[in-house]
Amino acid sequence: MDYKFIKTDYLEMVAGGDGELLKELINMFRDQVAEFSEEMKKLLQEKNYYELGLLAHKAKSSVSIMGMDSLANLLKTFELQAKTSLNIDRYQSYVTRFENDTRSALAELETLIEKQ
Repeated sequence: MDYKFIKTDYLEMVAGGDGELLKELINMFRDQVAEFSEEMKKLLQEKNYYELGLLAHKAKSSVSIMGMDSLANLLKTFELQAKTSLNIDRYQSYVTRFENDTRSALAELETLIEKQ
């Protein structure tokens, strides 16, 4: 199957064919992105941009593992901008893109689990 948001190579290598481990990795990702999303919205509302940049850095690592290179690049931009309060008007769109892309990635990951 062709996936638009994830690349399965790394996940499959790490899981080594172990379906339960794969499910565990996906569940950890699901929990992380939910936490990141809520925290991003909170920090944005509080205008705590430096912390938002630090959180974008953490989120970047999580999405990179799932092969979400485009989102990882956007989060790198977000991180650098937020740490220095540049282009504040773009932050909401970055958070929205994070939420949309990770939601789509999770849907793809569910199909991956079903194939196990």
